[in-house]
Amino acid sequence: ASGTRLAPYAGLPTLLDAGATIINDIWGLRQPGMVELAAETGAAVCIMHMQGVPRDMQHQPHYEDVITEVYAFLAERMETAIAAGVAESQIILDPGFGFGKSVEHNLELVRRLAEFRSLGRPILLGVSRKRTIGEITGKPVAERVMGTAALCALGLANGANLIRVHDVPEMVDIARTVDATLKS
Repeated sequence: ASGTRLAPYAGLPTLLDAGATIINDIWGLRQPGMVELAAETGAAVCIMHMQGVPRDMQHQPHYEDVITEVYAFLAERMETAIAAGVAESQIILDPGFGFGKSVEHNLELVRRLAEFRSLGRPILLGVSRKRTIGEITGKPVAERVMGTAALCALGLANGANLIRVHDVPEMVDIARTVDATLKS
């Protein structure tokens, strides 16, 4: 794949050529060339929901129904990707915890995560050290490990297949414990 058609992602084809196996796209494959790059390379692609853009996404996020709206977005982006040649098996979905969502929206996503399973693709949850945890606990970023652990455990119990974290050994223990509990 050529980096020239992907100006904002000029280094991405090089990273894929060097062995990267996943494209984690906060833009939900809406940037020019991204869906084609995923189709051409066969790399796994994480399609994430985000309301707004990073510079303003947290300024008064609003939804009539966060679950319905995020679900519709992910379903549409998945359909678009498949129509463009991305294999369904390449796709991972991320409801975008913390990306254009209030504390209440984020907690609703975790509570109702299982509803996204009907899309038929693995669900990734990225809650690690996020602002929502700070709002709930009053803790600074470096002290949000326990809040992260709680949300990871709840997310896994409610349908997440994957978690994106900073504190890997601790969250591996959480994931193993949740898996063992749910298998019982």
